[in-house]
Parts: sequence; structure tokens; C-alpha cells
Amino acid sequence: MSIIRVADLFAGIGGIRLGMCQALGRNARTVYASEWNKYSVQTYQANWHDGFDIDGDITKVSADSVPDIDMLLAGFPCQPFSIAGVSKKNSLGRPTGFQDKTQGTLFFDVARIIKAKQPQAFLLENVKNLLSHDHGRTFATIYSVLTEDLGYHLKYKVIDAAGFVPQHRERTYIVGFKEANDFSFDTVKPIKHGNVGSILLPVEEISDKYVLSDKLWTYLQNYAAKHKAAGNGFGYGLVNEKTDRARTLSARYYKDGSEILIDRGENKNPRRLTPRECARLMGYPDDFIIPVSDTQAYRQFGNSVAVPVIKAIGKAMKPYLANSHKDTSDVSIIQ
Repeated sequence: MSIIRVADLFAGIGGIRLGMCQALGRNARTVYASEWNKYSVQTYQANWHDGFDIDGDITKVSADSVPDIDMLLAGFPCQPFSIAGVSKKNSLGRPTGFQDKTQGTLFFDVARIIKAKQPQAFLLENVKNLLSHDHGRTFATIYSVLTEDLGYHLKYKVIDAAGFVPQHRERTYIVGFKEANDFSFDTVKPIKHGNVGSILLPVEEISDKYVLSDKLWTYLQNYAAKHKAAGNGFGYGLVNEKTDRARTLSARYYKDGSEILIDRGENKNPRRLTPRECARLMGYPDDFIIPVSDTQAYRQFGNSVAVPVIKAIGKAMKPYLANSHKDTSDVSIIQ
């Protein structure tokens, strides 16, 4: 069976991997993963059974220890770059490379592994503001490194997951290919999906612990009223089963759940989403195992990607991926 060997960097709980596996099917085989958060690793290992250890801090990983790969996936954190240092070297006529431009940032580790392993393609994910971060200088550096220094052909786009799940979630996606081709984000089309009601569990399955206390509900209402009076748009987001799209689920959801509260009817306090409902909101299947506490689960799904978006991007990439490696072993993936 021809396979695409995949490296999963900043893997989290495996959301980017899951979407790509759904797109490529049994052609995708993850051969390497790196994630530093121990709770995310716990969830990752509960769902993926690869036969290799997950590396921790990627900054301490030698590129030599990463197996040969055909595709690199990474949802790397957004950090500013030291433009001044590069400008100084330019003024002195000294050559600069990606190491000079990106050293000290986590993108540097993505770049050095791409340089060392030369995958035929990669998919990077980041926040919407990556494009405007530090007045555009951050993305300009990333684009320069990937195209000029590493020689890849790049396409990028901000996509709102609302076309794939009932949640507004704008993220920047960057696709790179070693060889020029006709890949286009124009082929990444929204899919038909349900409203907020489609991800909710039956009422009888919801524990009372997810219902907001009188104290917290009063605080959120007063907080919202205060900011409304000041002309600000801050406040809780109240939805019900008929709501088309919820606000963006964030990693801070465990604190008070204020961005997405489920209306339980008149004279009743609203409730948080359960972790399983958060998983559904992000496009994870119901057989995805959640082995951690509610607090950690909220953080993990709030930091995750919307899986169906990755699947759609992966399907758009698939025609341009060469089957460069033969392997007859079984491939264990979640569909």
C-alpha cells in the first residue's frame, strides 16, 4: 500500500492529524509526533496507537531523530521576530538565512525540520491575526523563510470554521508544496452541517454540575450590562438548539463558559457545554476518547482545530501528493 508519511508537530490532541487522516484515508501514516503538554499527550495516546514515543519539547529535538517524512503538520504558536537583528546584518552586507531570522521562536523549529527532512508538502495552522501580527512583519518573515530560504510554493488563507461546524472560528492555514502545482484554497468548500442543536447531548444526560451557579450567572449578567452601558460588546454568548453558530470556543472556557452558554429556558440558569459537546463542536467523532478532567478537556478542545476544515484542506491537497513510499503494514487511524 502506498502511504504518505506524516510528522505531527505541536500536535495537541491530534486534531490536524485526524482531519488529514480523514482526507487521505489509509494513505496517511503518522511516523512522528511532538507535544509538550502532558495532558494533551494523555489524550493523544488514548486515541492514537502508533508504536513510537511522543517527543516533548520540540526545541530540544534534533532533526536527525525525526524519521523521513512526506508531509509535515504543525499548529505552531504565534511569536514576534527580531526584525532589527536581520536589518543590522543586511546593512553590514552579511547573508541571512532562516536561522538568523527565526532563532528563538517556535517557528524556527518548524523551519529547521522542514529544511532537514524536505517533505513534499506541509500544512500549518495559526490564529487569524498571524497575518497582521506585529504590523505584518511576523508573517512576512514566515513567508520569506518558507519560500525564499526553503524553496516551497505557498498558498494561505483565513477560513471561518462556521462553514463546517456550528461555530465561528477564523484561523490562518498555510499550505506549502516542494513542487509547483495548481493547488488552490478555492476548492476548499463549506459543507452542510447542523446548528448548535446538532451537537447537544440529550437533556437527561447533562449533569447539574454544568449548570451555572446563581452567583456566577448574576456576575456574568452584571458584567455584560456594565460593558453594554459603556458601549463595549463584551459579555456572555447565550445560544439554544436553534442557534446557527456559536461564538469561538476558547481555551479559557473552563473558567466560566461565558462565550458559549446554553439557554435552559425562562427562570433557569444556563449551562456550559460538556466536554463531549465541545468535541462535537470542533468536529471530533463521538468515539474520540476524552481521558482527562473537564478543565483539561476544555483547554484541549479550545486550543484545537475544527477537524472538518482540515479534512477539506487535505482533500484539496490530495491530488498533488505523490505516493513516494511503499509499505505493506497496517495503518491504525481514526476515521
